[in-house]
Amino acid sequence: MTQDMTFERVAGPFEGPANGVVWDGACLLFALREEQRLMRFDPAIGDVTEARKYTSRTGGLAIGPGGELYGGQEASRRLIEFLPDGSSTAIDALLDGEHHNHPGDLSVDSQGRIWFTDPFSPVLAQGPQFFPPLDHASVLRVARDHRRAWVMQRMTFDTVAPRAVLVSVDEKTLYVAEGEPRRDHVRELRAYPIDTDGTLGNHMVVHTFGADHLGPQRGIEGMCLDGDGNIVACGGWAKNGPGPLVYVFSPAGRLLRTHELPADMPNRCAFGGADLDTLYVTTASGELWAGKSGD
Repeated sequence: MTQDMTFERVAGPFEGPANGVVWDGACLLFALREEQRLMRFDPAIGDVTEARKYTSRTGGLAIGPGGELYGGQEASRRLIEFLPDGSSTAIDALLDGEHHNHPGDLSVDSQGRIWFTDPFSPVLAQGPQFFPPLDHASVLRVARDHRRAWVMQRMTFDTVAPRAVLVSVDEKTLYVAEGEPRRDHVRELRAYPIDTDGTLGNHMVVHTFGADHLGPQRGIEGMCLDGDGNIVACGGWAKNGPGPLVYVFSPAGRLLRTHELPADMPNRCAFGGADLDTLYVTTASGELWAGKSGD
């Protein structure tokens, strides 16, 4: 991604925001949280079809090392695996005996461990409210133990509203986008070292978003890796600040470049296409955009 990108809208607008987006090796999958559907975009023919329905407000999506498709269901307060036969199975794990909040963004490492943001949500979960929210909003991780059972662990202890999460190529760093666009929140891109025992060390601030008389700037909402291991992040809005952008950071955290997005409030991003050279970005207005570098 050394050149400017040209974006075009390839799907939408749908009802409500478009959220998590992943490339499954053949097509692009993206989540419509409010419509409770997963959609499939085939770039070879430009066709958009429904891949799943009744997804219980799934917003975050991620692909595992074996091609597993995982989703974060906000309405059910759980992670699930979407199975190839059209069914799904819940990842049955509690955090110290308690139910976690509303899973947001997901990232899966080569060991199959699922790292995910677990913020609070103003929308209540479905059904009777038996289980109160946690007293913290953190990055959590689920991994299989020696019996292949899922075990959940709290990873961050200094987050208030984690928005996006990404494991680096060498899996030695966890990048976390922290903070909602509120004056009482800091909005930062953070880099946490992943220690040899799997825990996180003290974070480094990679990028900070400010505030002015128009209000706080909107920070990063989604991240992915490019072919060089750089962090590609989308965020911002037209209300203030530099506007809706795609940021490219080096693994060391240096801002390499930005790309202007011709749509407001980008949500998530992922590379796809036959050569994995197309950047797909979803937006809060329910659109899917595709960007490619110029000649």
